[in-house]
Amino acid sequence: MPKVALLKQDGAQAGELELNDSVFGIEPNTHVLHEAVVMQRASMRQGTHAVKNRSEVRGGGRKPWRQKGTGRARQGSIRSPQWVGGGTVFGPTPRSYSYKLPKKVRRLALKSALSSKTKENNLVVLESLSFDEPKTKEAVKMLTALNVDTKALIVVAEKEENVVRSMNNLPTVTVLTVEEMNVLDLLGHDKLILTKEAAEKAGEVLA
Repeated sequence: MPKVALLKQDGAQAGELELNDSVFGIEPNTHVLHEAVVMQRASMRQGTHAVKNRSEVRGGGRKPWRQKGTGRARQGSIRSPQWVGGGTVFGPTPRSYSYKLPKKVRRLALKSALSSKTKENNLVVLESLSFDEPKTKEAVKMLTALNVDTKALIVVAEKEENVVRSMNNLPTVTVLTVEEMNVLDLLGHDKLILTKEAAEKAGEVLA
């Protein structure tokens, strides 16, 4: 089982924590990680693109000229696709790009992302995380004590208002609960900071 140092908010060591081997100690599956990221990014697309086809373009109710005798090609409407200002053929219409991967694949992707952070020594486990009042200054002080100066993802067991509000003004820090944890955020942040309770909960849920 992988062991990590258990730290206090001031950076002092408070012992060691054994992590669940089946969640934090597997060989990361890069293909599954890629599939999970593509799925999440696809689901984030708005899909509001739209064009008008010939039935939606205004005008063109009258036949431009008679069918025969003019020497010109026959035309039924000035809103046909070949006309300037006419409708668009096979253009994009509003749609949803979201899709879902199988549950086991999504779970494997999360485990691979967590194991990757553990393997690269980019995982920090805190004994507990709380602030008496929402203060960004205290949040910065804690991150400095933990030697975290890059993009950081903080995962807690239960959302605490003071913690969330303390971190809100830091553009490089994101706070999530274990339920909200996702592959895109795990890979998009350099450091992962877990509370002891969150690490144990993730180990139980994902095992």
